[in-house]
Amino acid sequence: MKDRPLVFVPTYNERENVVSLVRDLLALPLELDLLFVDDNSSDGTGLALDELATQVRGLTVLHRPGKLGIGSAHRDGIRWAYQHGYRDLVTMDCDFTHPPARVPELLQKAGEGLDVVVGSRYLAADSLPGWNPYRKTLTRVGHLLTRVCLGMPYDATNAFRYYRLSAIPEAAFDLVGSTGYSFFFESLFVLHFNGFSIGQIPIALPKRTYGHSKMDGREISRSMELLATTLFKKVCNPEKFELAEPLPPEVARPGEVPQDEQGWDAYWEDQKAHAGGLLYDAVTAFYRKFIIRPSLNWFVERYFEPQARVLHAGCGSGQVDVDIRNRISITALDISLNALRFYHRTNRGYGRLLHGNLFDIPLPEVSMDGVYNLGVMEHFAEAEIATILTEFRRVLRPGGRVVLFWPPEYGLSVMFFKALTWVYVHVLQKKNVKFHPDEITRVASRAHVVGLLERGGFSVIRYYFGAKDLFTYVVVVAEKAQDAVLGPDARPGDAVMARTS
Repeated sequence: MKDRPLVFVPTYNERENVVSLVRDLLALPLELDLLFVDDNSSDGTGLALDELATQVRGLTVLHRPGKLGIGSAHRDGIRWAYQHGYRDLVTMDCDFTHPPARVPELLQKAGEGLDVVVGSRYLAADSLPGWNPYRKTLTRVGHLLTRVCLGMPYDATNAFRYYRLSAIPEAAFDLVGSTGYSFFFESLFVLHFNGFSIGQIPIALPKRTYGHSKMDGREISRSMELLATTLFKKVCNPEKFELAEPLPPEVARPGEVPQDEQGWDAYWEDQKAHAGGLLYDAVTAFYRKFIIRPSLNWFVERYFEPQARVLHAGCGSGQVDVDIRNRISITALDISLNALRFYHRTNRGYGRLLHGNLFDIPLPEVSMDGVYNLGVMEHFAEAEIATILTEFRRVLRPGGRVVLFWPPEYGLSVMFFKALTWVYVHVLQKKNVKFHPDEITRVASRAHVVGLLERGGFSVIRYYFGAKDLFTYVVVVAEKAQDAVLGPDARPGDAVMARTS
């Protein structure tokens, strides 16, 4: 890795400042490399930087096509630093609110063994000289909210920072979704949550010299939304912020898996991009953990023996498995590598991971005692469900059981998303709203789902629709029927009668 620290500066219409800033940074008693990311400034900032790059060794300029957001610029700058092997990174603004003369102190503080150092506006009196009352109030309210809601005693909205990239994995920044001003408190929260050491130095921030403010009304609104959903996820979905080890090499075999035609890998890649955004992501996590998980616990305890070998077919995030993973031996299967990464992060040290397709499960015959899934079967046509059930039978031992959480047409969650879609389309005027891949085959009736399972070689022993999961799923428990009972003339009910006779 490179020993020279890298100083990263995003720019947008900062032509008046860039020459002076570069001069002041080069005058420091340090050997520094400089990186500027310009968002196609209309005042010629990019051209001025290109001219400086021809004169200054170690100065690099990246040009972006437009104003894509301050957080997005920081993500690009940090990514570039990792790609080019820097171990130490300093980030700062171009408008001299972050004094270049304080960079050595930032690095000196990092020398105490800290992973992150933040320049704080709240460690010394009169640290905001010249600021008008509105900006002072806005800044102090932001600090109070991040301190109270996220438990961070740092100046979490300040961009004057040091990062020890040699100690912080790049994957930490992949957990940050914000492209705007809220990037600063979200990224610091991810690092704080994962136990990286964070320190501060006191700084005073004068009012801007030149340039343009990065905060406007929309940015403030987005920051408040992100703060609320980050708090919600901190309480209900903390796995979203956890770093995990990379998937084992034997799991990440994308070339050997059939094409993901339903788009599950994209679904799990970044749920914040879905209709409903961050709030949808937080609410679905609450739903999985506090409504579905207790219901799954109940059915697993009653229908799977302790330490049974059980396949979670379409495992998704794995948030529902946190309790039962101590009771049964789980093999987690999903077609999406992104889902498996989420599962790995949520259930680190538990379960075996399989990257594969429900139509061709990469397991030997009669190797499982049970199979379960939640909200999977409805995404397939009936002919496809028949193929999936054939695979379930193949991998199950005689008498092995399946537990399927399968939404009915009249389920509460189905009605909720239909209503939510109507609001988005007709009230909010949003087009092409899609909260999840299409649900093709919901449960139409008891006879419908029993018929599908019995034609697939299973005898249904429990059909439940009730308050355990707030009427969101039909839960079907079935056993692998005896082969001798099933034949070309088998009728629904034959398998059940054979088992009980």
